[in-house]
Amino acid sequence: MPTQINTYGDIASLANTIYEDAMFVARENNLMAALVQVFNDRSNDELRKNQKYTSATINEIAETDDLASQAFTPSVDQTLTPAEYGAQFFITDKRREADRLNVTQDASLELGKAFGQKVDTLLVSKFNALTGGTVGAAGSNLTWANVFAGIAKMRAAFAPQPWTIVLHSYQYYALGTAVLPGVTVTNSPALQDAVYRQFYQNSVSGVDIVLDDNITSGTSCFGAIFSRGLSLALDWRRGMRIEPERDASKRGFELNLSGRFAYGIWRPQYGIAINTAGTAPA
Repeated sequence: MPTQINTYGDIASLANTIYEDAMFVARENNLMAALVQVFNDRSNDELRKNQKYTSATINEIAETDDLASQAFTPSVDQTLTPAEYGAQFFITDKRREADRLNVTQDASLELGKAFGQKVDTLLVSKFNALTGGTVGAAGSNLTWANVFAGIAKMRAAFAPQPWTIVLHSYQYYALGTAVLPGVTVTNSPALQDAVYRQFYQNSVSGVDIVLDDNITSGTSCFGAIFSRGLSLALDWRRGMRIEPERDASKRGFELNLSGRFAYGIWRPQYGIAINTAGTAPA
């Protein structure tokens, strides 16, 4: 008589599947909102514009010269234009009743995280519009010389402090590997220690370096050094809100997220674009 071996395969179709908690899409934290000029004094769609005065010219004058008046007239420099942003999840009654996860709560959390990332991504997308100058070159790794060149240009532009350097992790990787043990860093063992203590955040010449991976990576990656709370702006007209709405005919709930804001450069002369390679390490 043949031997019958009883295996798990015989009952595989009857066995329950074990489901762990669902994971959210990984997202970068919203960093930039804390580093830019923030307005929240309007709720309509009016444009917000800043103005810039002409500058005075100081001339040498003789004893009997009569001073002549110079123009001191403001002109529009930058404009922020509000727009509305939104997203929706529709969750049926059956889904809510059968889902072992708290799908409504999880969907709301995902909408909020996505909105925060959208704001951050829009702000960092303006780094290449800063007009104080550019350091580095597309396709080339970021160097400490680029960092100090950016700081020198900020000082030469009389840019108000404090300043912040915002980089993609791939850009900062090149700075970290430049001070690896065994790499010659003249008279700077403290710099090596500092980079290894805080790989994801550092400070050089009194300027904070922070990382934001909502910056678009690639061979032409734009970070920046800029005057904190001045060079870029975020103009809230209505903050993010999530509103549930029952749809009886579809037998479910809409989760509607919306928010209205403007964003852009504000004092672009007080910012330096850092354009270098930002590709994944091998």
